[in-house]
Amino acid sequence: MVTGQPLVGVDTHADVHVAVALDQLGRRLGTLAVPSTPAGYASLEAWATDLGIVEQVGLEGTGCYGAGLSRWLRQHGHRVVEVNRPDRQTRRRRGKSDVVDAEAAARAVQGGTATSTPKSGDGAGEMIRALRVARRSAMKARTQAVNQLKALIGTVPDVLREHIRGLHRMELIRTVTRWRPRAEPDTLATVTKLAMRSIAHRYLQLDDEISELDRHLQRLVTRAAPELMAVKGLGVETVAALLVAVGDTPGLIRSESAFAHLCGVAPIPAFSGKTSRHRLNRGGDRQANHALYMITVSRMAWEPSTRAYMARRTAQGKTKTEIIRCLKRHIAREVYGLLVPRTPAQPSARDDLTTAA
Repeated sequence: MVTGQPLVGVDTHADVHVAVALDQLGRRLGTLAVPSTPAGYASLEAWATDLGIVEQVGLEGTGCYGAGLSRWLRQHGHRVVEVNRPDRQTRRRRGKSDVVDAEAAARAVQGGTATSTPKSGDGAGEMIRALRVARRSAMKARTQAVNQLKALIGTVPDVLREHIRGLHRMELIRTVTRWRPRAEPDTLATVTKLAMRSIAHRYLQLDDEISELDRHLQRLVTRAAPELMAVKGLGVETVAALLVAVGDTPGLIRSESAFAHLCGVAPIPAFSGKTSRHRLNRGGDRQANHALYMITVSRMAWEPSTRAYMARRTAQGKTKTEIIRCLKRHIAREVYGLLVPRTPAQPSARDDLTTAA
């Protein structure tokens, strides 16, 4: 039965999504549980449209379990609003269940608490994110392999230790891969050779895997942000982190101030009574924050305008940490101008750091 313009909230999980529909007065119209498959998404949409014209859907987990449903709903003309899970105080007061969480998502959209549009997750930004996930795990496994190899050196028999002691990492890897233990090792020396050679081969395989991923990252990042890649001091990793933070719909970032908050480099006001100050922003995308930090540290070493700014702010009594925070904020403004397409109403980015306050 059509009731007007219902608002739907969805609590997403790996296998099942639970939806709750509210009318314009906040009254619950019904609940529905569907499988997290395209057929389930279609069932959810059909159920919601039977209640009325659905304009907005509040969705938890748009970057995880709800990514598929979010893409499906957008492709079918619905506006999806990203909803954070309820805070602990709300959970203690109202309890925890899938229906309760779905209703909370709907009420967050209805009350204007949740307003952000989720990332589309279907373009270059998502492809780069997937490659960075694979690269990060391969880097971690490679580091573990070389650490395990070096740890075994301390326990190998002396006859082996004398041949590999003091070798640098790649010399150690190449030496160990040349070992040829017996087909059926049955002594400590031969078994240790087999174990160390296995770890060394694993290191080389991971090294080749990382090189392959780096090649694809270079291609995708250069194609997605050629202007950023042309800036001196910006490498593939830093630009990739910024692209992942922005996502595939950079136009949704309203201003360079919003971009600074997204990267966690905008100071947070902390005014109280007679106290007038700002505090450090510990939120935002920490990988994007680290990328801006690496750009800042690099420029502090070679760029004349940045070094002049450092000297001027140091003479004013600022510490190095405070100067880095200021520089990160101004570099975020510059990056925003190159990363996010501007409309005629938006001002151009100021990339002269000598004007930093």
